[in-house]
Amino acid sequence: MADLMTDLEDPEVAFPFDDSAPEDGRQSEAARTIQRGVTRMLSQQSISCMPEISLPNYRRADLMGVTHKGELWIIEIKSGLADFQADKKWPDYLPYCDRFFFAVAPDFPVEKLPEDIGYIFADGYGAEIIRPAAVQKLAAARRSTLMRRLARIGGFRWARGQK
Repeated sequence: MADLMTDLEDPEVAFPFDDSAPEDGRQSEAARTIQRGVTRMLSQQSISCMPEISLPNYRRADLMGVTHKGELWIIEIKSGLADFQADKKWPDYLPYCDRFFFAVAPDFPVEKLPEDIGYIFADGYGAEIIRPAAVQKLAAARRSTLMRRLARIGGFRWARGQK
């Protein structure tokens, strides 16, 4: 029991169990369309992903993927230029992934995206990585914590009948 209390007090281990977000009504139709296309592309590349993952810093990643090599990807969905320009929190995701991408519609003005970040074009049917994301290797301890977090969130969602 003491170990459980220690884990709950550690922000790298503890997390809010409000992980029920796949269809919480916050996403626009454009964002859901981009998410659908990115999810299909990742699946075709044998990269598992889950939407709306709470991170240890209390931010919420739009999509988090795990590659067959154990790389962790975060994909931040931007439904349009105004959505991107209003978002000041995306740098907070970088310490929690090996690769970070923006996923946007093909008509998004990509010259507005940071040059050192990967991006993906997506529609409702699929997606394509246009600019690969640079690898920023996670520390082993943080990777382990995030993998356990993903497994637990997946287990809780499965138990509730969510995808």
